[in-house]
Amino acid sequence: MVPEPLRFVYILASKSRVLYTGITSDLRRRVYEHKTGLIPGFTKAYRVTSLVHYEWTDHIRAAIERERELKSWRRAKKIQLIEEHNPAWLDLAGDWFPDLRRQDPSLRSG
Repeated sequence: MVPEPLRFVYILASKSRVLYTGITSDLRRRVYEHKTGLIPGFTKAYRVTSLVHYEWTDHIRAAIERERELKSWRRAKKIQLIEEHNPAWLDLAGDWFPDLRRQDPSLRSG
């Protein structure tokens, strides 16, 4: 039996702290897509590119349930979750794509 791949539930933030919650099986690829604007829509329009929180599980159903739970939370509760684990709101993927930082200074973490 082949184990399921990890599933990630993640929260991205813009510089003005607009939040986006998503789910993926490839966190690195998905964050890259958000950072480079490859995904049209909300995150591109509001420049929501900083990975500020993520969790993982090896069960897709658990990940989907957790994503639904986080999306149902009020903003204050999401902020509390982020600040519990990342009080400075650092971009947890800030050093994943060094070439992007050289190309576009607005993508730098911090």
